[in-house]
Amino acid sequence: MRIAVAGGGVAGSYLACLLSEAHEVAVFERQRRERFKAVCAWGTSKHEMRRLSSRIGLNFDEYILHEGKEMIVKLPRGEEFSIKLKGLCTFDKKRFILDMHERLKVKYDFDVRGAQFSDYNLVVDSTGFHRVLLPKLRRDYFIPTVEYLVKYSNAPFEDFCLIPFAYLGGFIWFFPLSNGLFHVGAGDYFGRHRKALDEFVSKHRGEVMDVLGHPVRISPPKLCEPLVNGNVVGVGESIGAVHPVIGEGIIPGMQCAELFAESLESGLERYPAKVLKHFAVFHDIFQFIRKVHNSTLNYFRDWKLLLSPYFYMKLREERFGMQIRLRDWMRIVNAYRRGDGSTKI
Repeated sequence: MRIAVAGGGVAGSYLACLLSEAHEVAVFERQRRERFKAVCAWGTSKHEMRRLSSRIGLNFDEYILHEGKEMIVKLPRGEEFSIKLKGLCTFDKKRFILDMHERLKVKYDFDVRGAQFSDYNLVVDSTGFHRVLLPKLRRDYFIPTVEYLVKYSNAPFEDFCLIPFAYLGGFIWFFPLSNGLFHVGAGDYFGRHRKALDEFVSKHRGEVMDVLGHPVRISPPKLCEPLVNGNVVGVGESIGAVHPVIGEGIIPGMQCAELFAESLESGLERYPAKVLKHFAVFHDIFQFIRKVHNSTLNYFRDWKLLLSPYFYMKLREERFGMQIRLRDWMRIVNAYRRGDGSTKI
């Protein structure tokens, strides 16, 4: 088959690599190669990334920048606790993507809006939040984010750190890279992220080297239908393959690409059902977070939704690269579900 992949990020590039041996695949990327930027905090779990990368002949360990030992979570009124890490790392996402591009036919500086792909049997919408080729969603939910690349001579933390916002609207993240560089970013459903991030950077006196801003979709696949429209098929964030609480999209996007590749061989008509089943828990987690945002969460009535993020991650500790404890999850929920206290930066 002749397949066009719109979007050369992690999910689209990974899918193209999976398909390229059996099909004629072309990737259309909006950015120029010499100015290519890989957005997001570059945080992931090495265990699942090793498995995914090995399928296309890449050694993920070669891309790891920092492997964490613990994550500090800072709560209101000066409280904090640490989470033991089990493979959570940052990696050189840009080099990882460009190394995948080296194996592919990529057309850079190409805007797919209004483009004609009549020569292709299938067109993959892997344009992330923008969802350029699939029908627009009636109601979309997303978190605006901004991220700074910061250089520190004396970093405030040596390892990962998270500072959640009230009502679980989002959080500030502090992710070590290498050579004194850190990704320091924030996202918040209620729009408090930019002010909080600037206060954090000002307080801890880092040198901002670069700035990126982008929204992250938290609508799960069930709310992103249609996943397929004619010969256009969605993959990754364009169809909601993002964890609604932690905003993680790297591994879900690549797993979504796997589902597409498997379905292409067995029957693409099965793809939407496979995606909805694989990411069904994201809908439960989304319902939970929406209730927190709206201050309508009831511990007794909604206990299944309340515990859905915990059980999902607890059963997949290596997949998420961290120890998952119920008391940690409840401390975060109890501290922030009503907006009690103020975040200390």
